[in-house]
Amino acid sequence: MARTEEAPSSSPRRIDPEAARRAFSFRLFGEVASELKRVTWPTREETFRLTVMVIIVSAVIGVFLGLIDIGFSELIERIVR
Repeated sequence: MARTEEAPSSSPRRIDPEAARRAFSFRLFGEVASELKRVTWPTREETFRLTVMVIIVSAVIGVFLGLIDIGFSELIERIVR
C-alpha cells in the first residue's frame, strides 16, 4: 500500500503578539483578583503584634551583630599591634 500524504486542512494561524499580550494581561489580573479574594487577611491586632515582634527581633539581632563586630574589631586591633 502506498502512503499518501494529506494536505493540511488549514494553514497555520498567525497569532497577533499584541493581542496575545493583552489576553495574557487580562487573564493574569483576573487570576490575581481571584486569589486576593481567597486570602485570609490578618486582623489589626495580629498585624500590630507581628510588627512589634519583627521590630524586637531585628533590634536583638542588630545588638548581637554589633557586639560581635566590636569584639572582632578589638581582636584584630590587638593582633595588629
